[in-house]
Amino acid sequence: MADLTTRFVGIKSPNPFWLASAPPTDKAYNVVRAFEAGWGGAVWKTLGETPIVNVASRYSAHYGKDRQVIGINNIELITDRPLLINLDEISRVKRDWPDRGLIVSVMVPCEEEAWQRILKQIEATGADGVELNFGCPHGMPERGMGAAVGQVPDYVTMVTQWAKKHAHLPVVVKLTPNITDIRLSARAAKTGGADAVSLINTINSITHIDLDTMVCAPAVGGQSTNGGYCGPAVKPIALNMVSQIALDPNTANLPISGIGGINTWRDAAEFIALGAVNVQICTAAMLYGFKIVDDMIDGLSRWMDNKGYQSIEDFRGQALPHQTSWQHLDLNYKTIAQIDPVQCIGCGRCYAACEDTSHQAIHYTHNDGIRNFSVIETECVGCNLCQITCPVENCITMVAENTGEPYLNWTQHPLNPYANKD
Repeated sequence: MADLTTRFVGIKSPNPFWLASAPPTDKAYNVVRAFEAGWGGAVWKTLGETPIVNVASRYSAHYGKDRQVIGINNIELITDRPLLINLDEISRVKRDWPDRGLIVSVMVPCEEEAWQRILKQIEATGADGVELNFGCPHGMPERGMGAAVGQVPDYVTMVTQWAKKHAHLPVVVKLTPNITDIRLSARAAKTGGADAVSLINTINSITHIDLDTMVCAPAVGGQSTNGGYCGPAVKPIALNMVSQIALDPNTANLPISGIGGINTWRDAAEFIALGAVNVQICTAAMLYGFKIVDDMIDGLSRWMDNKGYQSIEDFRGQALPHQTSWQHLDLNYKTIAQIDPVQCIGCGRCYAACEDTSHQAIHYTHNDGIRNFSVIETECVGCNLCQITCPVENCITMVAENTGEPYLNWTQHPLNPYANKD
């Protein structure tokens, strides 16, 4: 069996699957149930000193087919439980589960004294580290916290420096995705002395509007507000931001905890392949319960065994060398779509998509009640749209064509006025 053990900022855990700071980690009862189920670690829901009063309702969802939850929007704030109760429970959980990672998320106003005070209290619990919540996009920014800090690199550096000054624990900075360039925040965290970053936090969103009441969800007494979006829909955004930090020379060696839309072991493996040391999960646990970690552990172990990977480090970051900027992609690389007539069910979705919106590269015939579709190779540009629209997996494949042309990217192309002519 592959060894799933990870070390994140010196914190050892039996597997890379951690619970993110969120409702599932708001109390000892939940965290203990998670550890009993097999989770490798948890980030305790964000602690603070400011009085917190939550609203009802708090969540809304963006649905796909058959009410599949694509994403969840929430307007819940940091923990509304008393600070001392949380601190006492953290102490007990860490004492009873010494082999699991336990980091405490924290958010207080931008005053050094406030950070010094709460960090000393957290340190006394025996927790393994602290996560600075610079990402919460609702409720807390209005109080000068959360994303209000994370969107200003100078503030990120300043508060991180306070944390490093007043705590002897590893400091992880949780980054907001509600920013133009995530690399600026990561660089600011590193400048402040951060031991690692975690990302992404939730994305500003409105999931839907009730067209009868004209109120967005979740509704609170006939009104609503934007919230934080998470779940499977945000995974592509999170993967991109993780890769940007991992590839940035200024932050290339900064450990990353990957967050955002992780539902399966495959999702986790993708984050790790882009450089993440471990992953944090919230929405999937909220939708399916803590037992989902069984499938994640089993699936990742089997895949690693099949690939010959003995440890997480064997494949961590392996996707990064294949990432580049658009200008360095090979313009002479070509693919052509192929339709398998045996698997084709004749639905015509590929034809409609290509004929109406792309390159008119699919030929349609109708003989004796049978619909046939084939690719016009001279018109196909290899865009993949037909493959994406096809409801039958592997019915349409993209086949690489040998053009006989050498590698040529945009920096070398004769149509580029700034091309390298040497």
